[in-house]
Amino acid sequence: MDRAPGLSVRLKLTLSYAGFLVIAGALLLALWVVLWRYLPQAPIVRNTRAGIGGAFFPGRSLPQRDFDQAAVAVLAFLLVFGLLGGWILAGRMLAPLTRITDATRTAATGSLSHRIRLPGRTDEFRELADAFDTMLAQLEAHVAGQQRFAANASHELRTPLAITQTLLDVARSDPNRDSGELDERLRAVNARAIDLTEALLLLSRAGQRSFTREHVDLSLIAEEAAETLLPLADKHGVTIETSGDITPATGSPALLLQMTTNLLHNAIVHNLPGHGTVQAKTVISPGSVMLTVENTGAKLTPQLVSTLTEPFQRGTERIRGDHAGVGLGLAIVKSIIQAHDGNLTLTARAAGGLRVTVQLPVAT
Repeated sequence: MDRAPGLSVRLKLTLSYAGFLVIAGALLLALWVVLWRYLPQAPIVRNTRAGIGGAFFPGRSLPQRDFDQAAVAVLAFLLVFGLLGGWILAGRMLAPLTRITDATRTAATGSLSHRIRLPGRTDEFRELADAFDTMLAQLEAHVAGQQRFAANASHELRTPLAITQTLLDVARSDPNRDSGELDERLRAVNARAIDLTEALLLLSRAGQRSFTREHVDLSLIAEEAAETLLPLADKHGVTIETSGDITPATGSPALLLQMTTNLLHNAIVHNLPGHGTVQAKTVISPGSVMLTVENTGAKLTPQLVSTLTEPFQRGTERIRGDHAGVGLGLAIVKSIIQAHDGNLTLTARAAGGLRVTVQLPVAT
């Protein structure tokens, strides 16, 4: 933004400080002149006159002209003292602002690791510096996450493309190869690439909050997702149980259904084969509604659980299987929940498996 040149804050503070001193001195002198001229019998004026004519200046009184010159001299002294003192005080007061400005310029060049760390007790400047340091830390973490996401997305997208290229090269070098088998494998690789692209688009849509909010019931959404995934659960020998209260919320029905479907899909796929269980329960409380999805499965460490919402992060045995997914399931869930102003909590169960709790604001 182009701005016209103006006075610095330090100069403005200096002039304000000096002006305040001069005005205060002028008012004090004006009050004294009024008392001197119009109330000469007042005790304070009479005593001062006596002191000036006797103790301080024996044998004579202070003429009016000398008094006026003394007043002007006092005002001039106050002006000079105010300018000098104001300049020094303003410099000391604005020193933290200089550090904040330097840190802002450093951050503008792309260096987000710099921190102000302003010492001293809390005041307005230190609160601003602390808020700026917090913002820099969040930006640095966000940029680092975006860089990891871009690198992982590039790697994930490159894999199906490389497999496709290899299959085509093999088919070209062997004209007698069965084309049916090649077509089937190419279709599978292409389907995975499409799933990954659609997951990335969904993740972007949820992050931008570009959706219309409607009244929804999480309990009905959980039942719908469970019915959709029943064939997959039967294939894995997993039992799905849904229960709970009516949980009114506000948001996108499609995104919330995708969120619930992803949670149940993960709970089914990453479970005990042949005898696993998945429990989905909805609860309403003052101010919020909750959806909890628990499953049986392998024991997970807290360190692994803390990384499961990262894009393309896969836990134990998450790369194997025909329903391994693209590694964006819980990342999409987290993004959808954040877009709905909710909270996501992941907890490793002591007996094995995972407990996922989604908390959303209750519909009003």
